This record gives sequence, C-alpha cells and structure tokens, in this order.
Amino acid sequence: RGEPDRAEFQRAMEVIERNARAQVRLIDDLLDLSRILSGRFRLDVQQVSLLDIVRSALDSIEPAAQTKGVRLENVLDPKSVVVSGDPARLQQVFWNLLSNAVKFTPKGGKIQVLLQRVNSHIEFSVRDTGIGIAPGFLPHVFERFSQKDSSAHREHGGLGLGLAISKQLVDLHGGSIQAKSLGEGHGATFVVTLPLVILGKDDDRVARIHPTAAETSEAAVPVPKLDGVHALVVDDEADALELIRRVLENQGAIVSTVRSAEEALQRLERETPHVLISDIGMPGMDGYQFLRLMRAAEPKGRRIPALALTAFARPDDRKLAILAGYQAHLAKPFDMAELAIVVAGLVGRT
Repeated sequence: RGEPDRAEFQRAMEVIERNARAQVRLIDDLLDLSRILSGRFRLDVQQVSLLDIVRSALDSIEPAAQTKGVRLENVLDPKSVVVSGDPARLQQVFWNLLSNAVKFTPKGGKIQVLLQRVNSHIEFSVRDTGIGIAPGFLPHVFERFSQKDSSAHREHGGLGLGLAISKQLVDLHGGSIQAKSLGEGHGATFVVTLPLVILGKDDDRVARIHPTAAETSEAAVPVPKLDGVHALVVDDEADALELIRRVLENQGAIVSTVRSAEEALQRLERETPHVLISDIGMPGMDGYQFLRLMRAAEPKGRRIPALALTAFARPDDRKLAILAGYQAHLAKPFDMAELAIVVAGLVGRT
C-alpha cells in the first residue's frame, strides 16, 4: 500500500522470495514422497564427485548459518571421492541434513561436517551442538511426518518429511543413514554411508585442481544480453508469461506471448522467431504435440531453437521433451539468470 521507500521495498521482496522458496520446498517434499511411495521415483544415475556435491550444499547453507550465528566447520577428504548416484538427489540429502542442523542449533552453536573414505565406503556426517534427540524419539526420527514437538506452539516449522525422504533417497543409492544423540541438549549426529565407485585409468585424464585454487563464484557469472533476439513464449498461465517476458526483456530480447499451442501455430505461420519457449502441460494441445506439429511444418534447413520450460521435471520428462524436438529443458520454478543463459545458448549468444 502507498509508496514504500527503497529499503522497505527491498525487505518486502526478500520476505516474498524467502517464503516462496520455503513453499516450493514443502511442495517438492510432498511430491517426492508421493512418487517414492507409489514406486514411480527414478534416479538420474551417473558417476559423481561427492566432494563437489558436499561443497555445493555447504555453500547453499552457509548464509543461513551466518544469519543465525552458527559456526560451520568442515573436514573434507581432498582425494577423488566418486560414487554412483543422482547428483541432484544426493545434494538434496546433504542439504536436508545441514538445514536441520542449522534449524535445531541455537545461536553460538557449532556444526561439524566430515567427508571421509572408510574402507570401500564413503562416510558423510553432520554433527551439531543443538537441542539433541530424546532416546525415546530416536527410533522414529526417519518416519514420515515425525516431529518431536507437534503442538500448535512448536518452535520449529516444517512437515517432518526431510529426514524420511533423505532415508529413502540414501536407500535407493544402496547406502545407509543413521542418527545418533546422547539425549536432549547434547546435540545430534547424522551419518550417511555410500558405496565407492572404483575408477579406471581413463579418469586420470581429468584435469586436477589444486585445493587452494580460487573457485568462480556463481554470482560472478555474467548474464548474457539478448539484444534483438525475438522470442515466442507459449504458456496458458498469464503470470508465467508475464514473468518470462520481463526476464527476457530485461536482457534486451523482443518477446511475443501466446496462451495456447493452437495460437502459437497460427503465429508461426506469420512470423519466425529466433527462439521458442513453451510450456508442456497446457489444455487442448500439450507442448509435446505442439512441437511435433511445428517441426513437421518447418521448411528444410530452418529449425527454430526450442526450450521446454515446464513443471514436468523428472529425467523421463526431459527425455520426452528432447524426443519431441526441443533442444533444451528447464524445470519450473526456474532461476531467472539460468533462463537467460539457456536462451542465449540456444541462439548462440553465450
């Protein structure tokens, strides 16, 4: 209401963003649990460096720890630590454990993170000096919707799904997870054990980076300009169209928007954009059918780069999008800088 000053406006935007992200996490947890229980959960398995994943999880949680006044310490084995797994899901496990440690550790407390090789396994542990776990609750800590304090005036929020999902994900990776605590007020330790992957000699060719080498900050990565790039955006949601339009126009793009696949096909008969961005789940004709029709109607030698921007975010959904003729797939809710970077890549502006 009214005309807020710049500082007040900035604080309000931070509140909106923080709570939107919290809501996304709750919804993602419920969807993950639903897929796991129905047996429809799939992993995008590949050989991954656990060291990189742990560092990324630590980078993500560090601002929250600093804000709360909790000290983060880590000892990470610098040797090549490779496991077979889904990098996004492993990072989800580590982030869940770190997030819980920050949530339940009071100001002035400490969290210790350890990554080490133990025989033929890799062990990741998070130890905190927080509120601890009562002996009677310890056997139930990985159960769905389990929360020690479930009263209306409980201090800590959440649905009690993070640890349950983490256990399911670790089990799917052939590993194990356990919780330890000496009782309330004595902190807690969570230990994840994953089987090692033995690398062949070919992996020696991977460039080695000295542990003290400076890492490029994500914030320092420039967002490419899209001056003069004509983008056609297809989405049945007006708010989604407005957001995508604003993101691309801020980078200099010329944006046309339509609310259906049928309208997009009519538009394409009159004009040829430099790039197409389309939702998948739309009433009438979906994004897969739309792109197949568009590709079939394209003259030889003219192929419009296309991005599927959709809430259908599983590995199988990505494969279906590529098979339908999209060159790229980006999941909603999307990062605004990532959208601009992907579009720039499609039109050769990186």
